[in-house]
Amino acid sequence: MKYEIFKVEIFIPENYVDILRRSLNSIGALSIGGNYDNCMSVSKVTGYWRPLEGANPFLGNIGKVSRETECKIEFCCKSDIIEKAVSTIKQVHPYEEPVINVIHLSNFTDY
Repeated sequence: MKYEIFKVEIFIPENYVDILRRSLNSIGALSIGGNYDNCMSVSKVTGYWRPLEGANPFLGNIGKVSRETECKIEFCCKSDIIEKAVSTIKQVHPYEEPVINVIHLSNFTDY
């Protein structure tokens, strides 16, 4: 089976949402069909993490569990642009090791 559409999930601080949206839209990653762009969903979530020795955390302290409100961004992306989308996310994202989930979707036949 050849996958044509992917769902992408990212967790990012709220003040980075708009710059990420603009960056992804500028490369065509947030387009659906031919008539819509800037298509993504944003939900507030609570993230937990503990930076370990050797980490360089954006937020938090080495050895201590942190808890912060983050935004979960979800969007669908065509296979011909997915690598560029992931690269763009990594360029914009402030975290040392951002969570970027790329999920194959098999329920789309005409996108």
